[in-house]
Amino acid sequence: MLLNYSIEIDETFYKSRISGRLNPEIVKDILPQLSTAEGQKFADEKEALFRKLAPRLKPLSGFSELLAWTETHQLKRALVTNAPRLNAEFMLEVLGIKEAFHTVVVADDCIAGKPDPAPYQVALNNLGIKAEEAIALEDSPSGIRSAVSADIRTIGIASTHDPQFLQEVGAFMAIPDFTDLQLWTLLNSLIEPDLSAIASNL
Repeated sequence: MLLNYSIEIDETFYKSRISGRLNPEIVKDILPQLSTAEGQKFADEKEALFRKLAPRLKPLSGFSELLAWTETHQLKRALVTNAPRLNAEFMLEVLGIKEAFHTVVVADDCIAGKPDPAPYQVALNNLGIKAEEAIALEDSPSGIRSAVSADIRTIGIASTHDPQFLQEVGAFMAIPDFTDLQLWTLLNSLIEPDLSAIASNL
């Protein structure tokens, strides 16, 4: 879509100016010449295109096993995302995990989206747990900042960004996907004493 404005997206552009950001921020940054109405129209078209392409999506490796593990241990689960609710719910349906989360928090539910801590604070409240009882799994810098600012221990998922960078912005650990031995060693060590919830950003 940005090619219509002579803007090409490469990996660096996506990481620095799109990943983890809210649509109004993206449009204002990349297409400042658009009016509010034009910007909203562009965002709506972008999300419609996403839903058209969404059936091609696959869960990150190990996600099904992680989900089953949280169910075995009766852990509460939250999805916290900057995506519009329509997209979030559509994505969950496409991935076959519509009922996987006890609460789904989108930016529209909060006073502010990520990197503000508000989305994770809402998730904690909805789950009825404290920050120290939770772990967040995040793949974007804004998501990590949001969770960390809500005082939640946060693991970076290095599916898009460099692991070291994710740790620099606040993740205490960075892993390539949910099959990582480091993740499972940690989770199994925590399950006995105090882990009550898993908050994930798909």
